[in-house]
Amino acid sequence: MEFKSNTLYHVYNRGNNAQKIFFNYGNYVYFLKKINDHLLKHCDLLAYCLMPNHFHLLIESKENMQENSINKAIQIILSSYSQAINKQENRTGSLFQQHTKTKSLENNTQHAEICFHYIHQNPLRAGLVRAIENWEFSSVKSYALVRADKMCNLEKARLLLNIPENGVEFLKLSNQVIEKEYLDKIL
Repeated sequence: MEFKSNTLYHVYNRGNNAQKIFFNYGNYVYFLKKINDHLLKHCDLLAYCLMPNHFHLLIESKENMQENSINKAIQIILSSYSQAINKQENRTGSLFQQHTKTKSLENNTQHAEICFHYIHQNPLRAGLVRAIENWEFSSVKSYALVRADKMCNLEKARLLLNIPENGVEFLKLSNQVIEKEYLDKIL
């Protein structure tokens, strides 16, 4: 993965063989702490969603980031998280697929906006919740003004992606159906 400064990226990975990567509430919290401790030094987090067998992040790399700093941070997060889960679950081997996928959304605000909402729609699309704001492990509650979240740069996301400040308006916009043709461009 090659990251350029001041660029939006959709970053995602899933469990090896599509297996679970989060087994309990504490696993989700631990993974978010890893993101906070290692990744946010090098980029702004605009949206996230942790699903039972995969995760999505929408980030903007910082202007002064060092070469390979985001790659190293992701490697540390996945490696240390995998070690903890392997110990917890008494398992061995790879937890995640070998390559974390990254899609540059550079110079395409429409694709970035669609990606932002797609990330939040994941639990609904998977049938885990009936409303996107009911999923605990995404940034949707922060934008809906239901939870104070220090991880996401809400101001930057609102500026770059035309996200409404009003929580009700945000939910209305974020619940709109995304056409398949657009999904192919962000994945």
